[in-house]
Amino acid sequence: MSGGFASPEPLPGYLFRPCAGGDDHGAMAAVRRGCAARDRIDARSVVEGLPTAAEIADSCAALTSASDNQVLVEHDGDVVGYTSITWWEEQDGTWLYLHRGHLLPGHRGRGVGSAMLDWAETRIRRLVREHGTTRTAVFGANATAHELEATALLLDAGYRRVFSLVELDLPDLRHLPGGRRVPGGIRLGAVGPDSFHAAWRTVVDAYADADFTERWTFEGFLATADPACWRGAWAGDRMVGVALCSVRRRDQAAVGEVEELSVRAGSRRQGLGRALLLDGLRCLREHGAETARLYTGTSNPYRSYDLYESAGFRRQTEHVRYRKPIDHLPGSGQPREVRR
Repeated sequence: MSGGFASPEPLPGYLFRPCAGGDDHGAMAAVRRGCAARDRIDARSVVEGLPTAAEIADSCAALTSASDNQVLVEHDGDVVGYTSITWWEEQDGTWLYLHRGHLLPGHRGRGVGSAMLDWAETRIRRLVREHGTTRTAVFGANATAHELEATALLLDAGYRRVFSLVELDLPDLRHLPGGRRVPGGIRLGAVGPDSFHAAWRTVVDAYADADFTERWTFEGFLATADPACWRGAWAGDRMVGVALCSVRRRDQAAVGEVEELSVRAGSRRQGLGRALLLDGLRCLREHGAETARLYTGTSNPYRSYDLYESAGFRRQTEHVRYRKPIDHLPGSGQPREVRR
């Protein structure tokens, strides 16, 4: 990636600089911990919790040109905030450029958050020009429903809420509902390598008409495959549903995550989703998980909440996505926001 790090306009008492790795990762983790009480952060969240320095190091390593696309904010030599930028293509051809910032509460209300937002938008405009995505690119940002100051900052800057995810928690996997009625003619079982493509296709097809969904290639699916607790459902030789579950480590506890639960249209409303969910949860328990988490869209048309709550899940944090068109790109005209 060309371009290099660009510092925003000077802010008295504050220094904006790229991440240098090493000790910076610990400082960034400290920022997240320092924001936890004010923003009511759920430390056990599988969407966005309280990452360790090692986890932040891994996420920085995954960023494209992290030194250019991440800014740290210092005050009196201490890191007090940071912002990162990522991007991807959605199913409808929209390129989403997402920025996510964190700032210690004691430094809010001084213009620092606005400066971080300005830096992110300026950097994204440059990326869009370099990538040639001006016709379909949009700004994106995340904030939980409890991050009141970040939400106000985004709304004041012209962002609009486009969707949200609600995270659900099952606090004890030892006590699952009894029974798992499987519809007639359906077989449940483990998902082996010979079924990976069918599992990927089942999930992708389930999101075929969903707005704001990242394009998910089979190669991307394979890159993060962790099949120990994957469960599939077959009608004959055809996969008709899948539960992709995995075990995560949070502090000293093992947390199960239901990453995907998808049932093909012709097999819905027959109890298959519940049977797959309970099968996946039992598998997580057998692999050492003590609790479980999942998240689902608030506008989900399939009454997923009823299913999850019937299995013992309870709603936790709401994670909100905001977007704004990217304007003022010299020589490109104003790009349109593409959505279904």
